[in-house]
Amino acid sequence: MATGAQTWTEDYVEVAGTKLQLVKGGSGDPLLLLHDELGHYGLRRYQEALAQDYTVYIPSHPGFGGTERQEWIMNIRDLAGWYLEAIEDLGLEQVNLAGFSLGGWLAAEMATMSPNLFKKLVLVGPAGIKPPTGEIFDMFLAVAKDYLTAGFHDPDNTPEFRHVCPDEPTAELNEEWDVAREEACRLSWRPYMYYPGLPNLLHRLKSLPTQIIWGREDNIVPISASQVYHDSIPGSRVSVLENCGHHPELEKTDEFVALVKGFLSS
Repeated sequence: MATGAQTWTEDYVEVAGTKLQLVKGGSGDPLLLLHDELGHYGLRRYQEALAQDYTVYIPSHPGFGGTERQEWIMNIRDLAGWYLEAIEDLGLEQVNLAGFSLGGWLAAEMATMSPNLFKKLVLVGPAGIKPPTGEIFDMFLAVAKDYLTAGFHDPDNTPEFRHVCPDEPTAELNEEWDVAREEACRLSWRPYMYYPGLPNLLHRLKSLPTQIIWGREDNIVPISASQVYHDSIPGSRVSVLENCGHHPELEKTDEFVALVKGFLSS
């Protein structure tokens, strides 16, 4: 597939005992992007921008999109272990890793298991930690469209919002959201969307350069969790984007891309 100046491919590749749905594009050092709890939203402008300087890998997690569920994967730590083998099977080394929301939690878990595998780590509004103040939005108390809308501070002035959250979602899109929510429930329930031991494990990232990005008006994962991540990862840096919700990559694309490219190239 060709989008803008980039050529992208979408394939099913055999890794870690299953066929992984994988979108790939760009050139340069590898950059692995881990999607959030509603799955891959299709190619967006921030991915196109990152692909100008990096070979961008966008997998669909097992149980999301076209990647078959693995019944033995029952929590995020299981999924993190599976992904480490998948990365090996893809032949990737010194990977730049970025994760969004549930994908950010997943990225953090992967990095704590094998910090030397990764070159740099970017966590974007990650779940995984119980916020000191406020609560993580319970996605199962709202329909998928309302949950996605709640993740934006100003959806009306976010050009790509209607692409990821159309006014009238198709039956196919609603089904994709439902399947994603079901798998997110399997992976993140009790306690909901966090792992109590994670703050203690994050100290393993002391030698892994880590950039944490949060929207000031994040209504999904309260910004108070950013301080726990920052305090738990020695040497990490935190950037807070103003007038921005849970999706800075979509709501503040230019600022987000500048932050990520600046960090990865430093």
